[in-house]
Order: sequence, then structure tokens, then C-alpha cells
Amino acid sequence: MAADTSQKVLFEQDGVFIHSNSNDDCIEQDLLISGSIRVVDKDGEFLVEYRPLEDSVDPSNMLCAGKDSSSVMEWGQSAEERPHQGLETQHSYETEWDMVNAISFKKKTFSNGDGALNHSQERYRWAFTFSVTDLRTITVKVDSWSSLFFKLKDTSISLPTLYFHQGGVSEFLDSLRRCAMLSESPEDESCLLVSTVNKTLSQSFENLLDDNNFGLVHKLKKDPYVTTLGGFSKVTNYLYDAFRGAEEQQRPPEERADLLGEVIPGLEINHQEEPGFEVITRVDLGVRPDVQRGEPLSPEQWGGHQDPEGRVVNVPHLKQVIFKGGLCHMLRKEVWKFLLGYFPWDSTLEERKAVTRDKTDEYFRMKLQWKSVSEEQERRNSKLRDNRSLIEKDVNRTDRTNRFYEGIDNPGLVLLHDILMTYCMFDFDLGYVQGMSDLLSPLLFVMENEVDAFWCFVSFMDQMHQNFEEQMQGMKTQLVQLSSLLRLLDLNFWNYLESQDSGFLYFCFRWLLIRFKRELSFPDVLRLWEVMWTGLPCQNLHLLVCCSILDSEKQKIMEENYGFNEILKHVNELSMKLDIEEILRKAEAICLQIKGCKDLPHSVSDIMGFNTDEDAAEAPRSEGPEPAKRSHSPSPSPSHRGLAFSNGHGHLRESSQNGCKVSFVS
Repeated sequence: MAADTSQKVLFEQDGVFIHSNSNDDCIEQDLLISGSIRVVDKDGEFLVEYRPLEDSVDPSNMLCAGKDSSSVMEWGQSAEERPHQGLETQHSYETEWDMVNAISFKKKTFSNGDGALNHSQERYRWAFTFSVTDLRTITVKVDSWSSLFFKLKDTSISLPTLYFHQGGVSEFLDSLRRCAMLSESPEDESCLLVSTVNKTLSQSFENLLDDNNFGLVHKLKKDPYVTTLGGFSKVTNYLYDAFRGAEEQQRPPEERADLLGEVIPGLEINHQEEPGFEVITRVDLGVRPDVQRGEPLSPEQWGGHQDPEGRVVNVPHLKQVIFKGGLCHMLRKEVWKFLLGYFPWDSTLEERKAVTRDKTDEYFRMKLQWKSVSEEQERRNSKLRDNRSLIEKDVNRTDRTNRFYEGIDNPGLVLLHDILMTYCMFDFDLGYVQGMSDLLSPLLFVMENEVDAFWCFVSFMDQMHQNFEEQMQGMKTQLVQLSSLLRLLDLNFWNYLESQDSGFLYFCFRWLLIRFKRELSFPDVLRLWEVMWTGLPCQNLHLLVCCSILDSEKQKIMEENYGFNEILKHVNELSMKLDIEEILRKAEAICLQIKGCKDLPHSVSDIMGFNTDEDAAEAPRSEGPEPAKRSHSPSPSPSHRGLAFSNGHGHLRESSQNGCKVSFVS
């Protein structure tokens, strides 16, 4: 009984049938075994369960009931007398569902006690349970009803084909993808090959990165590659099994690097001369300028940038001050709303009050949607159950050392939970993905208000959305762009990484995924994010932050002759040891150095956003007058600002607007 209490239902679907052909008086008919299928997490083991319902639909009964509602039939044969039925159903029952609904069925009566036992045995012999780790393939067929046929690794075990009369095949497969990798068979497009991960690798992102509780250093030494990318169930769990062989032997580094290119299609950067490629034999970046950081924006400065009605004026200069020094903490609650687009820069104080009223009403309407769902409704809503389960799990371990979230029954945790649940109502398609709590936590900490934190989170997620989608197009694009920048800045270092099967910079995956949230102290995260939200000194500042960190670490990596695993381990050990002001200073200097390059490749200009005069004018200078105001002032919110890899609709893609990519030749 104790085991049942730890069981969590990840997916459940009724109306799943087995079409069992029987031969009764030489007249072939289909016996429809009606049941439900579930995917459950039982103490970390994922199981698929099929259970027949109490009264399965027998066509013989239905036909008799149609003719004479009082007629009752007995079983003509016991389970043992029935001929052995193969896995693939040869006939399908074509009776209309509305006819079934119009007929009342009576339970069968039996002439002796054994009959009841036989009936029970007949029904329950179709029940089955198997672990996802034992599953080899799934064959998907679509005829009058979609069906699934499971083939286990143990070929001596045969399972019946399941017919989803009420739909749900896609949702079932999606639930399996949370715990296994499903890939199309090259021989048969209707067959999905199933690969699963070792149980020890399926710990969540939070667990893998919790050094105190789970021994991060030990995990990194044992397998730093998988540990680096661990967690985020909907984003990265399908990478796990690719790092392991069929017998769960660890793959060599060079093979794992190749496999990542396969499981994340599109990451490979072509170094060959092909039509449309711009071949750069030498790029002179010139001397990197020396820049200095400034002081945080003060309350007096902030007040001086508002007119009598509360409009923010001279926004470009204000952004430059924030970029150079950030904000003093007491201003963050107000200024972050402008940086994230919750409030327009040119709105008056009264207009902002109206926005707050409208947004408050909208928020609580969405919150009421999930609050008012009954237990009975939630039992039939697998996606809501899944979101709630993940949120509750993540909330209980998000920033618990921070005073705002520490302790038992902390009200901050309740707000964190409620905001994330409400976001699932705002974005049904994405829902909740592990790691999103990391992005919300600093926002709620600063805002100290449920509604304000929610709408700021919505704006931030507009920027980060595709980082959390299963196709990971945002992550692919950013890694490609980062590789291009690093090759431009230091080709020798990039060549060294390439020689260690690290040229695709997979060790930066976590940096990009949650914007350095796990690499910096909490105050430094606040500083970095507000600086990035200014949109200065260029687009994709976070990529230059990566370059800045790597620039500081390249000497040690090369001098110590670090290999694939050592590079990953070293990068992970940088967490909480980084100086954010030095990183930002160097990132700005790199930006100015690249901007000053006379022969800058077009693709790099696209990444940096240097292809328009307005963007170039907005880039800050170490000395000199205030930068020109952008032509589309007031500055748009991040949710509408086109990033270097945005197509204007929130969908990320590789930056190659001019049909040019770059191949660097040493």
C-alpha cells in the first residue's frame, strides 16, 4: 500500500479498446474489450498500465440487446477454450458509436459459480503492465481508429494492439517522451524506436545541481557531460539515452559529441566552401578598448527622467545609465516594469494605474480558471495534473536558501506556485516546464506582488519561450551564433575546443537556457538581467557574456590541456565564482571591438544587430555624447523587440538573412 501513495499519474485515457476476435458458432465477431491506459511514475519508475473496465462491450450482447432488450447470453466458451488470438487484430468492429450509446447492456448470468470466475478471468487476462525501460518499439497505425502496438525487449511476451476510439494517441506518446526518447525507425515510418535513460540519470535539473544534497562534484567526475545537461524534463530528457550504448555503457567523448549533433538537428556548422558562404581568411578586430562600469541609477536620477505627468523622458540616456551601472535595489520594483514592457515608457501615472487595474482583473480571471477546477475535472485533465505535479515539485526546491523563500509554509512559495499555475492558463501550449521557476523567482523577489510578478514573467517568457520548447530551436540558434562569435574573437581557442570535440559549445547550454541563473549569486543575477533588458550595447548581449567568461578561462583550459570531460567539469565549477562587473565590462569591450571591425562578416553583424544605423547609434561609447534616440521610440517591450534570431513572430531561427554564413580559415 505504501508504494501506491508515491505513485503519480502522468497520463490517463479512457475509451481504449482491444479488438479480440472470437469464434462463436462459426460466426466470427469481434469482442471489444473496453478499458483505460495510464502512464504512471511509481518511485521513479515509469510504467504503462492497461486495465479493462468492469463491463466490456461484447457485440453478441449488443446485437441481442438490439433485438430484445430482455435477452441475456452466456459465454459460449471459457477463456481456456477460446482459440489463441494473435497480436494483430484481423477484423475491426464498425458499429456506430451512437448505436452503442443507445443500447443498455445487462451483465451476463451464469449457470454455476465457475462461470463468474471464468468471466472475471476472461476480462482480466487482457490487463497488462510494463515498464517503459522494457519497451523496444511502438507501431502507430491510423485506420478507422488510431492504434498502438507495443513490442517489448523480451520477445517471449506478446501484447494486444490497443485502439484509441476516443483519441488520445498523440497525448499518450507525448507523455512517454517525458521519460523516453522516441525516434522514427529508418525502415518503417510508422514504427517508433524507444530509448530510455538509466534511472540515476533521470534526476531533475534541480537535484543534479544541488551540490549539498546530491554531490555535484561526484556526478561531474563520474559523467560531467550528462550532469551538465541534466534535467528539464520536456527540454533535455530525450538527450540522455543517446549518451549511452544499448548496454548502458558510457560512450567515448568523441562519439557523444557526434551524437549530440544527431539528437539536436541543425547544430552542425558547415566549414566547407558552399554557395552562399562567405570565406574569411583573416579578420583584424583591432585593439580591444578599455571600458569602465558606472554607478547604479539613483532615485534622484530616476525622478529626473520623469515629466510632471509621470512619463519617462530621455529613455535612451536612461537605458545607457542602467546598462553601465544597473539599478539601486529600491528602484527595481518600478523600473523593471518598464524594462520588461509591462508599462510603456511614454505612459502617464494615471495610465499606468489603469493598466494595473486591467491586468489585475485579467490575472485573477485566469487564476480562477484553475482554482475552480474540481477534483473530478482534474482527474480527466492529464495536462493540468502534470503541470501541477511539476510545479509543486519545483517550487519546493527553488531558491530555498533565499530569505524570501526559506522555511516551511513560506507565503513566497505559495505565490510562486500560484503564478506558475496561472501561467499554464495563459499559455496552454507550453504549460509549465522545469526551469521556469528559476526565471520567476527573482521577479517575484523584486516585485513582492503576485500580479506584477506574473505580467513581468509573461514578458520575460516572451523572450525565453523557445528555450523551453521540445524542439529547442532557440537553443540551437544561440549555440550556432555563439560558436560564430567565438571563432571570430579567438580562432585558436575555438580550434582547440574543436580538437576536443567541444566546438559546438555544449558546455554553455545551461548558461543560455536560464540566463546564468545557476552560475551567479542572487544579487548578481538581478544586476545581469536588468542590464540585458536595456537592449544595449547590442542585440544578444548574453552571447557576449558567454564570450567574456570563456575569454577569461581559455588560458587555463588550453595550458592544462583540458579534454572533453575536463572542459565540462571546469565550466560547471565556475558557478558562484564569477565577478559580474568584470564580466559585463569585458562583454561591452568585446562589443565595441567587434563593432569597430572594418571587415565584419554580415552574419556576425546580424547576430549583433549592427545592420541598421539606429542600432549602431544606440551602442554606448566609453566616452562621448549621449547616443542618438532610436527611430522607433518609445522602446518596444522585449516581447515585441526583434532579437537577432527572431522572425518577428516569436519563432527563432538561424541568422542568415543575407544568405551568408561564415567559414573561418586558419
